[in-house]
Amino acid sequence: MTGQDTCRIVRGNGSYEGRQGLTYFAGISAESVGSRGICMHLLRMPPGARAKAHLHEAHETAIFVLSGQAGMWYGEQLEHHLNVQAGDYLYIPAGVPHLPYNPGPDEAVAVLSRTDPNEQESVMLRPDLDEVHRAPALAP
Repeated sequence: MTGQDTCRIVRGNGSYEGRQGLTYFAGISAESVGSRGICMHLLRMPPGARAKAHLHEAHETAIFVLSGQAGMWYGEQLEHHLNVQAGDYLYIPAGVPHLPYNPGPDEAVAVLSRTDPNEQESVMLRPDLDEVHRAPALAP
């Protein structure tokens, strides 16, 4: 076996700045291993971190929170809200605008996977929604 048919290990030591305004730790993607249907990476959100409002045009997202907590506004006008914590799974359908943030006193760490094999190709920023919700104060 060679090329696309070969199992590969990706050492988790590379990172990149996403268009969303957060730093991701590169994992499995078209860029790293030539994947054709998935992308999986690690996100570490320091206390007070906030992404830019965005959506993934045609790709679903699945998230597993390893530690900490995070909040997320979502919906056409970011009219809905949810909170996740360690041990929670979160599903974001394709095309849904969202704005995640870390309101807690601790870093939030999560594994993210999308049905888009490219790390940033399907990210569409929504600057029109960035100020809908001001960044919240850190929780005590």
